[in-house]
Amino acid sequence: MHADKELDATGLACPMPIVKTKKAMAGMGVGEILKVSSTDSGSVDDMPAFAEQMGYSLLSTQEEAGRFVFWIRKN
Repeated sequence: MHADKELDATGLACPMPIVKTKKAMAGMGVGEILKVSSTDSGSVDDMPAFAEQMGYSLLSTQEEAGRFVFWIRKN
């Protein structure tokens, strides 16, 4: 999957991965995809709730080598 922008939120604790994701998405256009990497286990529950609340599409959630990777499309 192609990401238009990537956000490295590794090492950040709640709520910072969501705060940084919100800021990154604000600067993106409709249809663009953001790839977010996080080591915060709370982001597994927080990111889907955030995407739903904001009207974004959470396209994929993966765990890769201790990181949680989220693909979010701005609608």
